[in-house]
Amino acid sequence: MARARSAPIPLTHPRASAGPAEQAVTLAPIDPERARALGLEARRQARAERDAEALSTAELAIGSAAKERNDLPAALRHLRQALQVADRAGLPLHAARARLALASALLIYGDPTGAMRETERAEPGLRGGDLGRLYAQRAVILHVQGRLDEALELYRRALPILRRAGDGLYESKVLNNRAMLHSSRGALAAADADLRRVEQLSSAMGLGRTMAITRQNLGFVAALRGDLPAALAWFDRADAWFGANGIVDAVGLRDRCEALLPAGLVMEARSAAEEAVRHLAAEGRASSLAEARLLLSEAALRDGDPVTGRVEAERARRAFARQRRPVWVAIARHAELRAAWLSGERSPALRASARRVAAALAAAGCVVPALDARLIAAHLALELGRPEEARGELASAARARRRGPVDLRSRAWHAEALVRLAAGNRRGAASALRAGMRVLDRFRGALGATELRAHVSAHAADLALLGLRLAVEDRRADRVLAWAERWRASALQLRPVRPPDDSVLEAGLAELRQVTNQIEQGVLTGRDVASLQRRQVALEQAVQRRARHVAGDAYGLPPPPGVAELAAPLGERALVEMVELDGRLHAVVVAGGRASLHRLGGLEEATGELAGLRFGLRRLAFGHGSPASRKAAAAAVAHAASRLDHLLLGPLRTRLGGEGPLVLVPTGALHALPWSALPSLAGRPVSVAPSAALWRRAATMLPAAKPAGRRVVIVEGPGLPGATGEVTALAGHYPQAICLAGPGATVAAVAGALDGAGLAHVAAHGAFRVDNPLFSSLQLADGPLTVYDLEGLGRAPQLLVLSACDSGLSGVRPGDELMGLAGALFALGMRTLIASVVPVPDTATTELMLALHEALKAGLAPANALAQAGSGRDAAVSASFVCFGAG
Repeated sequence: MARARSAPIPLTHPRASAGPAEQAVTLAPIDPERARALGLEARRQARAERDAEALSTAELAIGSAAKERNDLPAALRHLRQALQVADRAGLPLHAARARLALASALLIYGDPTGAMRETERAEPGLRGGDLGRLYAQRAVILHVQGRLDEALELYRRALPILRRAGDGLYESKVLNNRAMLHSSRGALAAADADLRRVEQLSSAMGLGRTMAITRQNLGFVAALRGDLPAALAWFDRADAWFGANGIVDAVGLRDRCEALLPAGLVMEARSAAEEAVRHLAAEGRASSLAEARLLLSEAALRDGDPVTGRVEAERARRAFARQRRPVWVAIARHAELRAAWLSGERSPALRASARRVAAALAAAGCVVPALDARLIAAHLALELGRPEEARGELASAARARRRGPVDLRSRAWHAEALVRLAAGNRRGAASALRAGMRVLDRFRGALGATELRAHVSAHAADLALLGLRLAVEDRRADRVLAWAERWRASALQLRPVRPPDDSVLEAGLAELRQVTNQIEQGVLTGRDVASLQRRQVALEQAVQRRARHVAGDAYGLPPPPGVAELAAPLGERALVEMVELDGRLHAVVVAGGRASLHRLGGLEEATGELAGLRFGLRRLAFGHGSPASRKAAAAAVAHAASRLDHLLLGPLRTRLGGEGPLVLVPTGALHALPWSALPSLAGRPVSVAPSAALWRRAATMLPAAKPAGRRVVIVEGPGLPGATGEVTALAGHYPQAICLAGPGATVAAVAGALDGAGLAHVAAHGAFRVDNPLFSSLQLADGPLTVYDLEGLGRAPQLLVLSACDSGLSGVRPGDELMGLAGALFALGMRTLIASVVPVPDTATTELMLALHEALKAGLAPANALAQAGSGRDAAVSASFVCFGAG
């Protein structure tokens, strides 16, 4: 349910001879600090002159300014003093104005009943524009209480009165609040129209704060419309004003949380909600605090923390009950219901509660949470063996498949699939699941940022896993492949969108490089770099936010490739696509024009062996420890590799043969597996891909000419022992190559050279950022080249060799969405990447790289060239490099 942005501020218009007290009242919503100073001086003067009228007005100004500064205790104290002075002096108009301001403060304080009482007492003493302001204030109280029809009628009555009074500032506040009411009812066009009018009014009057609030609300409406890039852009514009004026906009933090949650940015949303709760609690803004706690509950639930979710929902419900806001009480009960559901409760009592909550929300006009409660009731009915009741609940919630937030629509299709399945209609269930996936595909296509697109796949988990489960149960390899591909690495199939000349983003990246270099130099010289590190965090957040503003340009995704579509580009190769279901790995093998399904080992055991393998390879590659410890490490590596070979490839041996090239599509942590370390893959050409669809796209690109006939780029980064010899030797192999080294190997120069290159080789320090994979980087002369820099390329190089540690690692999100250097390059259309997934030493790496290029010059395909180059060399180093893509 949307909310009133804030209680309107009572205003008076000074007469031509208005004194300082009335001027301070007028100034309070525009410049509260100056209004407070002016009000204090007016109060001193009024006391000296024993002027009750001026004294009441001065207290009104001081209290209104305190409210604007979120100092509610002071606001209530001064506004009550203003009322007391006016009552004693027999000043009914001044008393009415004080009551109106007091009503606004009481509402923010969480006392809507007291606020309404003050408006009722004020009404007899008000006329003209003051009466319009009273209607507007009463409308906000009704709005907060959930009495939307009554609130809308009062907003309608207030506006012409305020316009006749020429009160543009108060008119803008009414329109802002009415827009929020419209948005709560799904009337987004009406909400947008009101907010655009506020923009005009506040711009004409030079009201910065009102403009910032309006932009915040425009973002809120854009988020409800499903236009997340526009929403985030509006929020950032509002934040810029608040930040420049030293204001923490706690309500804005709450709005940002509400927008980030549907995009799957759960941790960031939760952090925003927690900060909003802290600030609102400190400010005593009980009304907004309860709403923020409700959002924090939702963020915790999405973060897999039903305990916090339930605690915050209960706190919010109790606060709403104290504030006599029954609609919000129902919304909080919905959050408690979800917490119980996600905690695993499956009782008839919870089913009955879900039905009651759904009915209460529907009666209150809260469409989206009512539909969600119906879905929970339907799920519970199914699990409790009541399929007919589940069908009835879903019939009531049928429109959830067509409207509302994207995650609600996808869950509605999932519930529909379950009902069809309970009726024995497996084909209909699969059709419903595909419809839900299409909803998410369209939402993903509307996003331009890789990060946002990747997070969308989290919403598809229930749909994809049920489709996958049905296909596995039916033992249909082709359907398992299709469902795996519908969910896998979908974000990488869409090219990231970036404006061609985003000077703000470029400037942010440039400053980030400077700060990163300063931190590195400071660490080397022993200086304190804490302030620089804080600046680095701020810059990374600014870059991240800026990149999210871009809208997508795709409507959906092409259908996943079938067996027949993979057969031709595969030729003699075999493709192995791995999937995980209920902790067990399965594999679809496509070879010889047919697909087969195989049961593999457990994911948990495979993940454990992988950790041991990577640790051992690192020790062996760098020669750490005594001879005895290295011998023990070699034994551990051999054991882990043998176990992984048995778990992952043992069941496939009869289908894969022993020598031909392979295409592997891993899942989860297996994306970090050094595959050639496995005994059955030693010396065998292997290429690894994020998905079969991306492999097919890469494999069917027109290959570049041989090295002699294509643009070759060779790059040497700073501080890498052995890189100079490697680059010098490669320059001899490719006399026409563009060579960038020393001060010339800047981010701009390297990015420009890489754009559209046929073959590129980069020898540089690499860094994989676990906390934020999009800031994984290659270290160049002027700082790190990040994923954001790569996304600015027009075309990725066709074949890229990264002689850098961990450059092949990716952050893996739900749906095997890969985030990192490799993922970014595949999204840009790269054909093949050769990079390491384990740290490697320079000297042995140089030998491997030179052998690799010898094989490439001889005409071998990249996967074959890497396999040949690794033969007879340091096994740990050779195993660390993986061929990604077409191979």
